[in-house]
Amino acid sequence: MSGGAKTWYFPDGYLPEKNSDGAMEAHEALMLFNTKKQEAEVLIDIYFSDREPVKDISIKIGAERIKTLRLDNPDDIGGLAIPILTQYSIRVRSNVNLVAQFGRLDTTQNNMAYYGCIGYSE
Repeated sequence: MSGGAKTWYFPDGYLPEKNSDGAMEAHEALMLFNTKKQEAEVLIDIYFSDREPVKDISIKIGAERIKTLRLDNPDDIGGLAIPILTQYSIRVRSNVNLVAQFGRLDTTQNNMAYYGCIGYSE
């Protein structure tokens, strides 16, 4: 496979509030698919509207593997705790082409919503 890109941007991060009423937990996630036959060395930068960015969060993805990062789980993103209901954006940089997707599960209403998108890539 030769698809993907080395740089991806996702401008619409905004972690939804947790709602314990349902079986599903509100969250946002970043899915990274390494289509190459070599390990991907990935750097993730998180940008905020009201504070300095957090840059160079290092993630490794095995050859021809998928890695899903829960953005509400600091252990998945280098110990960074993104506050609930805070606007943020993501830049993903990799040494090899990746396919990247961002998703949000919002359970703050009875009819929960899932939002998924492919970001802008270069």
